[in-house]
Amino acid sequence: MARLVGFECKVDSLPIHFCYINFWRCTTISELMINEQIKDKEVRLIGEDGGQLGIMPTREAMRLAQEAELDLVKIAPTAKPPVCKIIDYGKYRYELVRKEREAKKKQRTVEVKEIRLSPNIDTNDLNTKINAAKKFISKGNKVKVTLRFRGREMAHMQKSRHILDDFAESLSEIATVEKAAKLEGRSLSIVLTEKK
Repeated sequence: MARLVGFECKVDSLPIHFCYINFWRCTTISELMINEQIKDKEVRLIGEDGGQLGIMPTREAMRLAQEAELDLVKIAPTAKPPVCKIIDYGKYRYELVRKEREAKKKQRTVEVKEIRLSPNIDTNDLNTKINAAKKFISKGNKVKVTLRFRGREMAHMQKSRHILDDFAESLSEIATVEKAAKLEGRSLSIVLTEKK
């Protein structure tokens, strides 16, 4: 809800107009309304102990919250009638922030790391790439192994496919093939993921 307020004053007989917009909004996490911000006629009230107190006028609910020296918080605004709870809002907001932080800590993002090979790769180079893939997989990431072909190498694609099979075989103790060898333009690729 916005309200436009304006006034006019004169400086050297020239009118100057001033105006500002007054915004009424909810200043809370997850847009919860508290105390006087609740404009509904009646609400379903939950007491501070978690028990149902029934449907009552908002003024009565506000009175009960003030007697308990706590806040009236609208926790389910879409319900008919809206559900409000008598709680300490500061403590409730702190708990919400703490839960959000805990959830972020528990989240684990899985990245897809790419390792590029060529059809005429040497054994030592292949071993270096295999060791890099082991590190990525041990950290919980997925590995996309791409075998790139250039020019005349395109004619011998199927003969070079064994390189990807050998790569997957050498990591078979810690990884499984999530996506089998697939042709994407000028390259063959497989995706390896950690064994569960």
